[in-house]
Amino acid sequence: MKVLAALFALFIVAVIALADTNRIGFLKELYDFPHGDKAGHFILYGILSFLLNASFVRALRHRPARRILFFVSLLLALAIGIEEWSQVLVPGRTPDWCDLLFSYLGVAAGAWMANRFSAV
Repeated sequence: MKVLAALFALFIVAVIALADTNRIGFLKELYDFPHGDKAGHFILYGILSFLLNASFVRALRHRPARRILFFVSLLLALAIGIEEWSQVLVPGRTPDWCDLLFSYLGVAAGAWMANRFSAV
């Protein structure tokens, strides 16, 4: 699970780098439908949240799962917020509060699923 979480995090970083350099290419076609960008934020960050939270809960079994979920999700939300705000500095990109909201909803959904998954 840790390797999958790391690989998916690298994928997200690659998508951000491609978007920042205006080379998103074929990936844009995947969410080129009404509100597809919002769905992308929710799904991608939801998957990342699930993988990171599930990995940390497994690795730190002796610690309370809810505390782990809270801190991992908080750190992920902070990183997402910084990345969204940093778009002010990148020509051709604009930060969007709605994108941020859907990213945070994805983080919450991923954490919820990781909590349910770890309880099994």
